[in-house]
Amino acid sequence: MTILPCTMEDVDVVAAFYDKVTAYLAEHVNYPHWRHKEYPSLAYVAAMTRSGGQYLLKENDRVVGAFVLNDDPQGAYEVVPWHTRANDNAFAVLHALAIDPSAYGQGLAKQAVDFCIGYARQKGYVALRLDVVPTNTPARCLYEGMGFDYIGDYDLMRGYDDIPLFSMYELDLSR
Repeated sequence: MTILPCTMEDVDVVAAFYDKVTAYLAEHVNYPHWRHKEYPSLAYVAAMTRSGGQYLLKENDRVVGAFVLNDDPQGAYEVVPWHTRANDNAFAVLHALAIDPSAYGQGLAKQAVDFCIGYARQKGYVALRLDVVPTNTPARCLYEGMGFDYIGDYDLMRGYDDIPLFSMYELDLSR
């Protein structure tokens, strides 16, 4: 498995990957509450690729995962009482981590998070932060099992009626 930055030539393939995942979630338990063709969308993938934050996981020339890693919380992270003091842009944020349902249980999500931790440390960030829907048990187990601190549930003012609160996680990169 290889993790690569997404290029503009990859945008359609990565967006189609997210569409495949959200279609699967629509028919099964939709832990992240993602909306098919709405989030993560083609426009989101293109914007994150242009900003340099979209990544893909490839195995045998097939996209088996994707995520965004940047320093844009895309919500009111300032309302959260983080454990690690960090000025704006001093922390990295992980978004939209998805694994192909046919590859569930193979450790790809853990490999992606390990990559994010290493990359954030290399770039000098003091913390890696993220948010998940409170009922997203698989994601919560992954992050807690990898040493992330659960900070609490907070309104990030994103305007989703069906997701009023997000569970906030942080990994202090100085440890």
